[in-house]
Amino acid sequence: MVRNVYGLDLGSSEIKIYDKRQDKIWSEKTVLALSNRTDILAFGNDAFEMYEKTPGNIEVVFPMKEGVISKFDNMQNLLSLLLRKDKNFSRGSAYVVAVPTDVTEVEKKAFFDLVIHSNAKAKEVNIVERSIADAIGLNIDVENTNGVMIANFGGETTEISVLAGGGMVLNKLVKIGGYHYDQAIVNLVRRSQDFLIGMRTAEVLRKEFSVFSDDTLSGKVVSGRDLITGVPMQKNIGINVVRASIKDPLNECVRAMFSLLDRTPPEVRKAIYENGLYITGGIANMKGLEHYIERSINIKTKVAAKPSVTAIRGLNKIVMSKELKKMAYSMLNESYRWMR
Repeated sequence: MVRNVYGLDLGSSEIKIYDKRQDKIWSEKTVLALSNRTDILAFGNDAFEMYEKTPGNIEVVFPMKEGVISKFDNMQNLLSLLLRKDKNFSRGSAYVVAVPTDVTEVEKKAFFDLVIHSNAKAKEVNIVERSIADAIGLNIDVENTNGVMIANFGGETTEISVLAGGGMVLNKLVKIGGYHYDQAIVNLVRRSQDFLIGMRTAEVLRKEFSVFSDDTLSGKVVSGRDLITGVPMQKNIGINVVRASIKDPLNECVRAMFSLLDRTPPEVRKAIYENGLYITGGIANMKGLEHYIERSINIKTKVAAKPSVTAIRGLNKIVMSKELKKMAYSMLNESYRWMR
């Protein structure tokens, strides 16, 4: 007998977990802090607090890279620690895992293997495409929709999907996310002002400003290091610097949307122009993002109510509904026999 059911949305920057028994959703950063490369000092949010602050013998590790698992053992250790953090955690439970679509079958199976071979002793593991989970989390009738586009702006990737008639029509994974916007801010501040800031400071700047508004005067004082004198100091960084930084990576995502629309069947494309584009994921909270995209592609654009948890809310509904459970599938069935 299955003791409990968990939904897992394993993102590059954050893991979201749904617990059916307690009917709650919680999240932690996808980070481990290691001493001497093997000993785990901290994990999740506690490990992220150590990022950019550690001595040489402590390494802060991100076991997910560009939407897929890059360090399998570290990811397995992190997942086990996060699940055990819940005092009511039950071994022998069932799991539904959201996975990106535009990756290889081997990369998809890594998500399956991560859970099925963990010390959680999973009774059953099913996977579902993240865009399907997003659509269900948005209360879209996946079975009957005649065409809708969803863009999930994540920590290291942007996944753009076209759904119609109960399934996926087209999907593209763009390897650009919050990390790349923050790195672009760091680089431009360094080049234009000879001032070095950290990635976490860049993230604060990105979240602070409505970078797609008409505002040209706002600024924020941040701490960093003057590259000419080498002295730590504070400097005002203007909104125009942040806006210019993220323009190129964001436009690459917009071009991917155009490319997907060009390949979309005419009837489905017509429905998308009627139904609109939905944006989800943690970066969808970037102020003014929906207005920029709407002006760029000329399709009405809506942000999910809580975009960072849209996919895990979709998994919640899949777990709770017998009708929606058919959207998930196991990689132990005959279709995947060649991968065993």
